[in-house]
Amino acid sequence: MFASYRRIFAVPGTLAFTLAGLLGRLAFSMMGVSLVVLIATRRDSYALAGTVSAAGLVAVAVGMPLFGRLVDRVGQSRVAVPAALVAAVPLTGLLLCVHFGAPAWTLYLCWAAGCVAPNLGGMARARWAHIYRDDAEARHIATSMEQALDEACFMAGPVLGMLLCTSLFPEAGLITAGVLSTTGALLFAAQRGTEPPVRSAPAREEAPASPLRLPGLRVLTLTFFATGLLFGSMEVTTLAYADALGQKPLAGLLLGLVAAGSCAAGLGFGLLRPRRAPHVRFLIGVGAMAGLLLLPLLVTLSGAGFAALAVVLFIAGTGTAPTMVSGMTLVQELLPQRQLNEGMSMAVSGIVVGISTGAAIGGVFAQHTAPGTGYWLPAGAASTALLIALAGRHRLRPAPRGRTAGGAPAATKAAGAQAAGAGERLPEPEPARR
Repeated sequence: MFASYRRIFAVPGTLAFTLAGLLGRLAFSMMGVSLVVLIATRRDSYALAGTVSAAGLVAVAVGMPLFGRLVDRVGQSRVAVPAALVAAVPLTGLLLCVHFGAPAWTLYLCWAAGCVAPNLGGMARARWAHIYRDDAEARHIATSMEQALDEACFMAGPVLGMLLCTSLFPEAGLITAGVLSTTGALLFAAQRGTEPPVRSAPAREEAPASPLRLPGLRVLTLTFFATGLLFGSMEVTTLAYADALGQKPLAGLLLGLVAAGSCAAGLGFGLLRPRRAPHVRFLIGVGAMAGLLLLPLLVTLSGAGFAALAVVLFIAGTGTAPTMVSGMTLVQELLPQRQLNEGMSMAVSGIVVGISTGAAIGGVFAQHTAPGTGYWLPAGAASTALLIALAGRHRLRPAPRGRTAGGAPAATKAAGAQAAGAGERLPEPEPARR
């Protein structure tokens, strides 16, 4: 296993940008729980903490694709450096507003502004796609590893944030997250040797429209939204069920097992040689995820107990990473390189919106139904994701080799680019895999 993953780091600079991006993603996973603990402790209001957190998620969902488009147009380092430095200002403002008892609206404003930052995970995947653009197997391994790292961060981040806030002082989690986020972004941007070049459309082409005009990306974004519903409702339902069993302190362990199962599956999935087309792998992954998410529901409805739930949550988690890996691979296949960051940011935004919506629905469900009944929500969300993917399966097939996403022959586009003269800047080549 280690040999398979070690080979993708043979290119100089790949390990450096991976570790730098890991710092940024760990910081992002710490921020949610750190914010809630801070506001709940200093302002004595979980309701305020929850709504401020939701405002940040909305800002992320809106701002991330805009940053992705900017990254595609001017380059990763030219966006990441100023964005990281600017984002530190409202985060500092939030800490000061909480400390000095500023009005609640200042918390919403500062948190929303501080949450808008470039997607380091998406930029890392864009680098792998550029480095191994002619090696589908290496791209598959790299994308699987990135997903496993995401899961590891979201397994360790909340625990670390909670530990810092409770063992030191309530602001410690956000301060640490802010330092890690800024440091990770700056170190990531410093790795210029692996940064994808800025690619613009040929001179005779119009400016690229939104990636969402591509039907396949719309299908993927909707499927990821349903997957986000799964994540958000699973978290709230698990917390409520553990509380009902008198095991609330162990709720974090249960959620960690879901992430651990996904992380293990992601690493294992990366070792499998891709033998099917990406859209086929995605459909199989969504189908497996929908089937596995029935297990927690069956266990809780049968009253099998806490230990059985822990086991099936780990098993259920194994269905998410392969689905996400195949989905992100499809984004890379469907979009031209010059829109890759924006497209992946839109996919992630779909997940973020789904998480916030799922958490809200899960909270209402947990409040008004019997313990464990809420696991209908993640099971239903996974089934919805499967139905969306099946309904749009014909849209998920990448353009045939030698043709662009818009359907025009590649040779015609290349001829137009050549006739346009030398005034272009790095015109977009047709990827060899399409």
